[in-house]
Amino acid sequence: MADKKEAPNLDLLDRISEDYKDEPEVMMGTMFRSPGLRVGGKIFAFLGFEGQLIVKLPRERAVELVGAGTAEEVVMGTRRMREWISFPCGDDRDATLVLWRDVAQEAFTYVDSLRRAN
Repeated sequence: MADKKEAPNLDLLDRISEDYKDEPEVMMGTMFRSPGLRVGGKIFAFLGFEGQLIVKLPRERAVELVGAGTAEEVVMGTRRMREWISFPCGDDRDATLVLWRDVAQEAFTYVDSLRRAN
């Protein structure tokens, strides 16, 4: 049996997951067969197939980050995902980790608030 290929940048996602070790509602999960982080069963961040971090943020914030050139829109097939944006892994992995931690925290706060509102 062939070895399962490890997702690109899984080490960065693992380091981000450490930020939530005291959050009992946060656990690792999958989205489209890619590793990610869930809060209360809802994904807030996951790795794309090319190793980018994909997060869910309020539409206005997503538009702001895409407009600034920091993030890219996520398109699934022909459908533009309104609240999902992606952040590539830059050459400076330490800087990437800082950015990814910040946006993962924003995504966690947003998705957790949506979950609690229901």
